[in-house]
Amino acid sequence: MTSAFSRAVVVFAAALLAAASVRAQLAVEDCQAWPKTDFSRRTVELAEIQFGGPPKDGIPAIDRPRFDSASQARDWLAPQEPVIVLRIGRAARAYPLQILMYHEIVNDSLAGVPVAVTFCPLCNASLVFDRRLDGRTLDFGTTGRLRKSDLVMYDRQTETWWQQFTGEGIVGALAGRQLRMLPSEVVAFEEFVAAHPAGEVLSRRTGHARPYGRNPYRGYDRVGQNPFLFDDPVDPRLPAMERVLAVSLGGRTRLHPFAQLDRQAVVNEALGGIPYVVFAQARVRSALDAERIVDGRLIPAAGAYLRSLDGRALEFAQRESAIVDSQTGSRWNALGEAVAGPLKGRRLEAVPGGVHFAFAWLAFRPDSEIYTPQPTLPTR
Repeated sequence: MTSAFSRAVVVFAAALLAAASVRAQLAVEDCQAWPKTDFSRRTVELAEIQFGGPPKDGIPAIDRPRFDSASQARDWLAPQEPVIVLRIGRAARAYPLQILMYHEIVNDSLAGVPVAVTFCPLCNASLVFDRRLDGRTLDFGTTGRLRKSDLVMYDRQTETWWQQFTGEGIVGALAGRQLRMLPSEVVAFEEFVAAHPAGEVLSRRTGHARPYGRNPYRGYDRVGQNPFLFDDPVDPRLPAMERVLAVSLGGRTRLHPFAQLDRQAVVNEALGGIPYVVFAQARVRSALDAERIVDGRLIPAAGAYLRSLDGRALEFAQRESAIVDSQTGSRWNALGEAVAGPLKGRRLEAVPGGVHFAFAWLAFRPDSEIYTPQPTLPTR
């Protein structure tokens, strides 16, 4: 046997073993449930993906969303309940977490843009994606699987599996591809209505019988709790269930822990040379605390925005219950919109990131820095 032939045999045997390894990680029911998924194409090991409990589409996505007016939604949605706010151009919609809790994905379109509004309760991750890729529109459902405790979605066109936290295809024909993330915020319903009184609210008329308003993860977000189905080491820099506001700018990422934002509701900072501001003065009910969301404890409704407007960097401060900029004295709401003063009607650009549990963000982006407030110098 020549050495070249021996090497070829070894390579072929290794390929067979690798293929057998992939098949060994796939149960018979996987192949039956996912006939279109190309499991040979993947960016992660299949062993990292765990069963979360429900089967494929056992948590049903909402594909034909219906909407209520703000006045109609007041009949079933409390003022301080959390909603995901999506704004595209002049259009604005609110997606209550009490509904997303039981569906996790809403396939929708706003201002002509096909979007997927997603929420993973286990990671407290509310993210919105543009559903367009390579000239076609994808529709998303739930796989019933988790990776690093985070929702694994799939698209119905190719049955590629997608990581919700990153918007990346991880298994299938589109593995390695990236969905475009759209800015969104989580605020209290009353905050949304005050800013967008004509805005629409996702309706409870989903076609499914679910106990909307009830939290099946009672007490899950208490600091000291352990994340569900998370086998990675927890980053020791923060408690696993600490909520953090992520700010991604200039090729860097910084986390603002809620324990800090409880003490300092307005933060003027810069990252990668880009000025930004954190607003956290508003309050919203935690969706993952009490048995009924309406009884959840109040937490900051935090968001980050670029604070440069018309070529100048604004400085913001909290004055009683309002946020004002020192340059013009204009008053701003929790969504980065000027509601009074010379800049009324202007909007700050949202910074990519969002609010998540620390364990989840640091599992996917371990190179993130933790924000440390600069000490205040004593005045003479």
